[in-house]
Amino acid sequence: MKISNNPEIRKFLLITVIPSLLLCFILAFFSKIAAVSVFAVSIFLIVSFLIFTKNRYKRLNTLAETIDKILHGNDTINIKSFGEGELSILESDVQKMLVRLRDQKDKLEKDRSFLADSIADISHQLRTPLTSINLILSLIEAPDISEEKREELLRELSSLITKTEYLVSVLLKISKLDAGTVQFEKKETDLKTLIQKSAEPIMIPMDIKNQSLVLNMDDILLNCDYAWCIEAFGNILKNCTEHTPENGNITVTASDTPIYTEVIITDTGKGFDEEDIPHIFERFYKGKNSSKESFGIGLNLAQMIITAHNGTVKAENSQTGGAEFIIRFYKQVV
Repeated sequence: MKISNNPEIRKFLLITVIPSLLLCFILAFFSKIAAVSVFAVSIFLIVSFLIFTKNRYKRLNTLAETIDKILHGNDTINIKSFGEGELSILESDVQKMLVRLRDQKDKLEKDRSFLADSIADISHQLRTPLTSINLILSLIEAPDISEEKREELLRELSSLITKTEYLVSVLLKISKLDAGTVQFEKKETDLKTLIQKSAEPIMIPMDIKNQSLVLNMDDILLNCDYAWCIEAFGNILKNCTEHTPENGNITVTASDTPIYTEVIITDTGKGFDEEDIPHIFERFYKGKNSSKESFGIGLNLAQMIITAHNGTVKAENSQTGGAEFIIRFYKQVV
């Protein structure tokens, strides 16, 4: 922007030049020397102001161009040339804006990459059961299939549909947690009742394998969202059931301290492979001892729910060799 086009400069000239000329004309009637002196000083001050203002606006124009480049995607610019007081403050604010834009850009890139990977993983997870369902349907439609074989295929089809429904349900819950749209309704809940409710969906598989659920806990109240914590504990108990042999035990021990409420879930299975432990809670990760039917998302969902409740969960091998999950719900933000 040219300095002559600046309305502020025109206004300044209007209120300084005209009064200065009038003052010079008035003084000229009394003393030509005084008039010349006032005129010279006025001209000097006006020229000095214009030079100073021109340099100032030149720097502002440079800063405006820099901001424009930043807004158009050039985030490699470093602003270090402005040393004046007001411009220094403006420079600092622009630098903060640049840092934030870089952070947001990096976050968006990570989110985009994560979304692409998640979509690919979800597509892969859904493709397997859907392919099996299509294959079974084609076999059932065969005219020469026996009634016994048809019933077997229908049972397998029902099982695959149930597993697909579970997969879609869990993925939707994970998506809600990822998006931050879940509003937890926390209230004081009896922990023992919560664990028993969480174990209900796996009682039939446990009964078939003659497994026992042992609860070692006193009356403990946990401030949590009842439904979501049932999901978290249920997924961990389900994992323990799948990896515990017949006649095995799953033990849940709980204790309460002024700092946190701790829940330890232990099974009598083979435990974790040491290489798998750092990745147990990663989404879609399947360890060496995982069953073929595992999707690798249940423990990830459990961790997300517990973390959202200001808690932590870690997996390790117990002293007896089985798997052990140590869960802590902290009563204050840590």
